[in-house]
Parts: sequence; structure tokens; C-alpha cells
Amino acid sequence: MTDGVPSTAAKPSGKTVVLGVTGSIAAYKAAEIASQLCKSGHDVFVVMTRRATEFITPLTLATLSRNPVLCDLAEENEGAWKPGHIELADRADLLLIAPASANTIARLAHGFADDALGSVALATRAPLVIAPAMNGKMWEHPATRENSETLRARGAAFVGPAPGMLACGYEGLGRLAEVSQIIEHAEKILAGI
Repeated sequence: MTDGVPSTAAKPSGKTVVLGVTGSIAAYKAAEIASQLCKSGHDVFVVMTRRATEFITPLTLATLSRNPVLCDLAEENEGAWKPGHIELADRADLLLIAPASANTIARLAHGFADDALGSVALATRAPLVIAPAMNGKMWEHPATRENSETLRARGAAFVGPAPGMLACGYEGLGRLAEVSQIIEHAEKILAGI
């Protein structure tokens, strides 16, 4: 770092993590996740759903990850950022989706690829870690449970959700797992690659 400006010359020596961020009030915690992964030496690329951008800005995550953020397939080749969604899927050592909404879990289970995150998820062969965050009734719904089991059967790992007070005012199982738990789980998988 020179005069408060991060050096762009040093490349991370760790792995490539694609961090998927979805439409949840817990999306703000993706900033800490991205920051901690970068501090651990990993190259972090953030892929956001359209709804996620309503909770946290792509600029925040681009600044913390030191990489452009992919939000829209139609814009992925504009500007200087080159890893298209397929190249990004190929480069990934880990796909970490935190927070993962009920909608995203359903879309992943059924193979929808009409947005950037779904396209990367369908194209990558990297391990998938999902950290759900949603209303407890949504988490317990048979459709969400079935979708989660489908993803587990395909090899996805889940971290959480955790119990506690939810943004909707209910108390129950649905909070995003602690950032430290998510990072610890991701690091264990990355260490084994």
C-alpha cells in the first residue's frame, strides 16, 4: 500500500473464490466475507443477482474484492473486465453463495441459468458452498427443504442457517451463519484442493 492506495502489482497467492450474493437483507455481510477472503490471499470475484444490488452496491464489493463485479450477463464484456461467466466458472476453485435466498436455492436446484449467478453455477465444476438466509418459515417449507436436499445430493455443502432474531421480526432458524463459520468452511474446502 502506497499513500493509502492499495498496490495492484501483487497478485493473491491463494485460490480463486467466486462469491455469489443474492437478494437478502444479509447481503451486507458479503462485504466482510469478501474482505476476509482477500486478506487470506484469495482472488475473489463477486457475482450478484439483480435483487442483491438492492441491498448492497456492486461498488462496495468491487472495492473490497479488488475485482469488477458481475451483475448482468448482458454487460459482462463491457469495459476492461474480461472473465466472462464461463471463464469465471472455469477459474473458480470454490463457488460460495452467501447469502443464498430461497429463490436462489430453488433456481440452483432446477438448473436455471438466465442470470449471471445461475450461469456461473451451472457451468462451474468447483465445489459449491451455500449459506442460506431467509425467513424461518421459508427455510422450513417443503419446497425449500427438497431443493436443499437436491443440492446436497449433488455435492453442495450448506453452512447454516442459524437460529435467532430474523429481519422480518420472527425468531427462528433462518439467519445467515456467522461470517467466521462461513470463512472457516470455505477455507477447509480450499485447503483440500
